[in-house]
Amino acid sequence: MNKVPMTLAGAAALKEELRWRQQEERPRIIEAIAEARAHGDLSENAEYHAAKEAQSLNEGRIGELEDFIARAEVIDVTKLSGDTIKFGATVMLVDEDTEEEKTYQIVGDQEADVKAGRISISSPIARALIGKTVGDTIEVNAPGGARGYEVVEVRYGG
Repeated sequence: MNKVPMTLAGAAALKEELRWRQQEERPRIIEAIAEARAHGDLSENAEYHAAKEAQSLNEGRIGELEDFIARAEVIDVTKLSGDTIKFGATVMLVDEDTEEEKTYQIVGDQEADVKAGRISISSPIARALIGKTVGDTIEVNAPGGARGYEVVEVRYGG
């Protein structure tokens, strides 16, 4: 059973989604199925088939969430420190071509959200950053070609 690294916030978000899906979404879907059944013939009942599809998707996601939570290795990033980049680090990079600054936190796969500045530990940029320190440069093969970045800050604690 492979452990899945995640932050405290990421684990809490998965637990909340699981709670919502089990305690709110599941009963709502069951009610929708019962209501659609009451309309009679199920073979041509679009509402029934849509509700059954929603039930299947919801139950599938519940199974995924239970699996991720069971395999979670929750890491409290507020207790981490050091100069070397590892899981949980918040890293400020400068693009060597454009001088543009980017800040990312390295998090678990399930909590990654690039728009919010959280990148997956298994992403190419995070893999290139692991083990580096301030002043190091990395090269990442991006969709638009190779990009060079310099690490200008590494911090822990959220």
